[in-house]
Amino acid sequence: MERFPYGDLKVFGGRSHLALTGEICRNLGREAGRVTLYNFSDGENYCQIDENVRGADVFIVQPTGPPANHNIMELLIMLDAFKRSSASRVTAVLPYYGYARQDRKDKPRVPITAKLVADLIVAAGADRILCVDLHAAQIQGFFNIPVDHLFAAPVLLDAIRDANLDPLTVVSPDAGGVERARAFAKRLGAGLAIVDKRRKGKNEVEVLHVIGDVRDRNVVVVDDIIDTAGTLINTVIALRDAGARRIFAGCVHPVLSGPAIDRINASPIERVFCTNTLPLDEKLARCPLVTPLSIAPLLAEAIQRIHQGASVSSLFV
Repeated sequence: MERFPYGDLKVFGGRSHLALTGEICRNLGREAGRVTLYNFSDGENYCQIDENVRGADVFIVQPTGPPANHNIMELLIMLDAFKRSSASRVTAVLPYYGYARQDRKDKPRVPITAKLVADLIVAAGADRILCVDLHAAQIQGFFNIPVDHLFAAPVLLDAIRDANLDPLTVVSPDAGGVERARAFAKRLGAGLAIVDKRRKGKNEVEVLHVIGDVRDRNVVVVDDIIDTAGTLINTVIALRDAGARRIFAGCVHPVLSGPAIDRINASPIERVFCTNTLPLDEKLARCPLVTPLSIAPLLAEAIQRIHQGASVSSLFV
């Protein structure tokens, strides 16, 4: 039997996305690890590992999306439980990293919560991090442990190609997403456009300018997160007014909170391509425009390579 430096591979899932944990395990050809998780009547979390993990290479799948505070706390408690159960190595698999948007001080007297959460995860016992499309790449440096940062671009690119959208223009909804949109456009052989947002004045409505050719072309607005969909819908309206033919959207993390689904359903968007870094079942029932794409094969391959001590570099594309 082949032996690996960190013992047997075991994959466990928190309650934030059990469906993704199950899919990852099916791709690995393994059963998910057994763990008991519930809440006491006062809301406190309980965790007990229901199998031996001494000397094992443990991976905990727990996206820290809504409700972020509950899911982060459950992850911390699970990490503590596995370290105290003598696991050889514990990797936190974070398909979605909550609080990633608070990654710097952009105004006086505010926290850098992305760094705070990183410190908590390391202090709780994580030896390694596996994550997907961090909102800001520098968050990798907030951890004092190895971070494998995967990108869901290949999954989204395949879906966009299959939709046969020529002539196509890839659109960044703001200046901050230009690098991502440019990479998509290059690999799709598509045009590139950027929506520039400017305010007329204090308390006045934003004016959106479309930079690039979208008239009589199909467009895909790409972003890493769709939360309330406010930025997306403003972008879509600007594209429609600029003469775009058919409008699509693509994102990695479908947070879809608050009025997001109602906004998307009422918009000219034909389809929203998004991965399952966060649970989608309930959202799909309310928003038929969402096309789910699985990142489980990507995460399973990364987990297998990390476990075997093989290179993960080819997955960073």
